[in-house]
Amino acid sequence: MTTTTTKRPAGRHYTIEAIRDEAKQLVDCGTLDRCQPICALCGYIAAREWPFIEAELEQNDYFLRDRIGDLLTHEVWSND
Repeated sequence: MTTTTTKRPAGRHYTIEAIRDEAKQLVDCGTLDRCQPICALCGYIAAREWPFIEAELEQNDYFLRDRIGDLLTHEVWSND
């Protein structure tokens, strides 16, 4: 008796921290604005990678309509 195993393609796993870093870089260089929806990130990420990004966002309770600023950690501003 021969058993066959189905090979699943190994998808790249993105952590929420990696997504936040990418979003922060795009905001810092002025490419994206923190008020734009998270779905705006898809224009800067390869289409084949987007399902992995979307899955990680969903696991962390983010919606594509949420703002990019919601992804970024709270920044502390000091008054000089």
